[in-house]
Amino acid sequence: MSSLQVYGPFADAGFDDMVRNFLRPLREPRGEAAAPIKLDVVEKNDAFVVRAEVPGVNKEDIHVTIDGNQVTIAAEVKRESEQKEGERILRSERYFGSVYRSFVLPVEIDQETSQAKYEGGVLELTLPKRPAVVGRKLAIK
Repeated sequence: MSSLQVYGPFADAGFDDMVRNFLRPLREPRGEAAAPIKLDVVEKNDAFVVRAEVPGVNKEDIHVTIDGNQVTIAAEVKRESEQKEGERILRSERYFGSVYRSFVLPVEIDQETSQAKYEGGVLELTLPKRPAVVGRKLAIK
C-alpha cells in the first residue's frame, strides 16, 4: 500500500526564518556589528585582484594581513563629532567602530610583491600567486 503525505507549502525551515526576521532591523543597534566589507575577487594568470568597499575610512586606519593563502582586511571607522554650543544631535545613523573581513584564496600569496591602493572608498589589492614548489626526488645512497 502507498502512504499518504500531507503537503505543507510553508513547512520549509527557510520560510520560518524569513517570517521571524521580517521585522528585524537591517542594522543592529548602536555599538553592534556593522555591515560587512563587500568585496570582489578576480583571478588572473599570475595574481588575484581584490576590490573591497571601505567607505569613510582613512587609509591609515586600514590594515591588510596575509598569512599563506588567508587574507584579512580590517578597518576602523572613527567618529569625528564636533558638537557646537547650542546644538544637540537628534539622530546619528553613521557607523563608527571596527569592521573586518577574512577570506581564503585557493593558492598561497607572495607577500613580498603584494600591493595595495586606496582611492574613492575602494581598497584594491594586487596579490601575486606564489610560484608552486616543485617536489624533488631524493637519491637513495
